[in-house]
Amino acid sequence: MITLKDFMDVTGCRITEGSDYGWNCYGPNAHQLDSWNGIHDEGGHTICVVFDTKDQTVYEFEAWDYTNSRMYRWINPAYLKAYKDECQQRNIDFHNALDDIDFIDIDVEGDILEKARAIVAGEEYDTRVQMEIQFSDEDLLLYMKIAHDRDITFNELVEIALQEAIDQHRMIHDFPVPKKLKKKKNGKK
Repeated sequence: MITLKDFMDVTGCRITEGSDYGWNCYGPNAHQLDSWNGIHDEGGHTICVVFDTKDQTVYEFEAWDYTNSRMYRWINPAYLKAYKDECQQRNIDFHNALDDIDFIDIDVEGDILEKARAIVAGEEYDTRVQMEIQFSDEDLLLYMKIAHDRDITFNELVEIALQEAIDQHRMIHDFPVPKKLKKKKNGKK
């Protein structure tokens, strides 16, 4: 699980704001700390953590990349339902982060920490979302053989399978496919 130490490491112990957390979903001891540099209209970032002041449980960790208009969020899985329920009670869109920007929800703790470190440092980072997938030993061996037969890496095989599942889900449920940016003749988007 993500800890307060992770927040301090990512931000270099730079805390710019803090307050009691205003919602009830995490209980009476929830507190929020922020570390920000810049504002959303001009670039910069904010890293936020919501935690319990009594037992130090981390409920949320957010990395707001204003420069690239990306808002990443990790919510402790044990409290996700309570958070979603309170969003519904408050008539707030669970997905919306800021203006017309939705959160990019992250399930893998290491993924958001990696992105947050890069955002704070002003470095490029992988915008893809990591997923934890578990296979039995037998299935893992089978899929590794399939990847070998196709002369691709195991990760490439998993990416292809996930993309096909997403495309099939979109087709079945009639979700629109995101428009891809067309490249101009000079090679720029």
